[in-house]
Amino acid sequence: MRLLIVEDDARLRERLAGHFRAAGFVVDEAPDGREAAWLASEYPCDIAIVDLGLPDVAGMDLVRGWREAGRAMPILILTARADWQDKVGGLEAGADDYVTKPFYLEEVEARVRALLRRVEGRRSSVADYGPLRIDFSARRVCRGDEELTLTAYEYNTLAYLAHRAGEVISRSELLDHLYDHDHDRDGNVIEQFIARLRRKLDPEGSLTPIETVRGAGYRFTLERASA
Repeated sequence: MRLLIVEDDARLRERLAGHFRAAGFVVDEAPDGREAAWLASEYPCDIAIVDLGLPDVAGMDLVRGWREAGRAMPILILTARADWQDKVGGLEAGADDYVTKPFYLEEVEARVRALLRRVEGRRSSVADYGPLRIDFSARRVCRGDEELTLTAYEYNTLAYLAHRAGEVISRSELLDHLYDHDHDRDGNVIEQFIARLRRKLDPEGSLTPIETVRGAGYRFTLERASA
């Protein structure tokens, strides 16, 4: 998942970004509302964390502007204010949840994951796709009783494809969700990740979990079992 963090406190922003990168997220960072608006317009964003007390464009106005523009990604607001009116105002502007400073990073991560589950319409972080089981919270993948060993990038590639099972995902879209905006990207690495995933997920060649759609991208072919 690609996460946008909008926070003018550099130390706090770096702490949040480091925590979520370690948890497997692709993270973009913005110190103010103007840069946040630009990042959200240029790069796909699955979820945003927004501080209400920004120095230029108020966080509440940023959230309201995104909603008026039709952006539907979940938004978690951060506020150092204890006044309940600010929390209500942020929610009425279009935010989905809030955390009051100071906070524990684990609480913020739990709320982010809960918002993502809510958007995807699933209450559990574990999903079965035929013989494959993916635990999106624990970042574990099993084939039958065997737990597979995947690199972080292999897992992130698989998780994104599985979240969009049945859809054709272009190479450029995968790159957008694997790397942050200032990373030096090489489209050829996607082919390597896909090839390694196929060998690990389907060593006998009987499952075909990921198919190549010539000229368009890749599609995860396994259907998710009903909850």
